[in-house]
Amino acid sequence: MTGRHRTSRLVLTNEAARHPFRRSLPPPVVVRARSDDQDWKLFLLSFAAFFTCFYTFLL
Repeated sequence: MTGRHRTSRLVLTNEAARHPFRRSLPPPVVVRARSDDQDWKLFLLSFAAFFTCFYTFLL
């Protein structure tokens, strides 16, 4: 086979980006959704802290 072979780049590009500089950047990192368990823990921690503060002010 003679002629030029098209070689792919080793770095993945973001084809959705239109500007040449943004196209050279790696694709954006996908953030996975956090679980609902963390929301409940934060709510209970906040509730306990507020309840403790409010109760100590009443005494």
